[in-house]
Amino acid sequence: MKTTNTARRHTTAALAAFLALGTTLPAFAADTLTVFDWSGYEDPAFHPKYTEKHGGSPDFSFFGDEEEAFQKLRSGFKADIAHPCAQSIVKWREAGLLEPLDTSKLTSWNDMLPNFKAMKNLMTSEDGTAWFLPFEWGNTVLTYRTDTVKPEEIASLKAFADPKFKDRVSIGDNVDDAYALAGLAIGLKDLTAMTDAQFQEASAFLREVHKNVRLYWTDNTDLSQALASGEVDLAWAWNETATTLQAESQPVAIKKDTKEGLSTWVCGYSRLKGAEGSPDLAYDYLNAVTDPAVAAYMVESWGYGHSNAKGMAAVDPKILQDKGYADVDAFVANTLFQAPIPTDLRQKMIAEFEKIKSGY
Repeated sequence: MKTTNTARRHTTAALAAFLALGTTLPAFAADTLTVFDWSGYEDPAFHPKYTEKHGGSPDFSFFGDEEEAFQKLRSGFKADIAHPCAQSIVKWREAGLLEPLDTSKLTSWNDMLPNFKAMKNLMTSEDGTAWFLPFEWGNTVLTYRTDTVKPEEIASLKAFADPKFKDRVSIGDNVDDAYALAGLAIGLKDLTAMTDAQFQEASAFLREVHKNVRLYWTDNTDLSQALASGEVDLAWAWNETATTLQAESQPVAIKKDTKEGLSTWVCGYSRLKGAEGSPDLAYDYLNAVTDPAVAAYMVESWGYGHSNAKGMAAVDPKILQDKGYADVDAFVANTLFQAPIPTDLRQKMIAEFEKIKSGY
């Protein structure tokens, strides 16, 4: 979905006037903004202050997963801002895809949740350079149909590999969620320090899960349809899936109290090197999405947490309780954070996961 903003229309009119007069054109500053994003994040409710200031949303282009986005950017695709997640930041930075952030232009930089500030190589690199502005965080968690699956059958994440669920399982078609599931299942809470033996054990678990997989989902809409229709009964899914299906009165729930816990991820925005759009528009957009007023919509409508600590503190306590975010510190105590992963290890995961999905 693309929306042309007021500034762009004005510049087009001015350009036409100059051409009609045969006037030599001055050098124009870029006056558009292209956001490379996951589908769904074009939602205007995520950036109301940007729309209010500029008369419309920026342009959006979409990717299905971060590896697709990475390869497309390396091949020369141009955008101004992208929406990667924590585990990709080091890889994207080392590949020269990112532009440093000027934190003096980020109104909410100092209001980010402390857990994000403390995560190594997330918001800044070791030399203190800022590369990433967190936006949303949430879980990949066991999600199931309450009419076909009993809670006692899914007390452990190892249920994903239980033969009783053959052809009834769906997990994400992305390496980060897959290895988060496998890491938890074998008892890990930190993928960044995974040994080769643990990597082999986690991969073996995913091969067992593969025997039960009905579909590898790439989009929340596809997974939601599969759960709603009864095509799958058990899924490793984002908070959004259960939130949207419960709003439609579907018999779907999440189980956060499995023996091994759950996975927590954080995603956000980075400026892209070689961006041709206006830096001012880029910072207007970054400030709009991290405005504290966006937090309530993020939590209630999407089931995710917002990065702005002040925004989260202002959300209705009942809504926070319902979504499981009443005590953030307690919430993350039994979770595997999808933190920035060393590039070599992540490349191994990508290659191995492709083999697993192909049945090897």
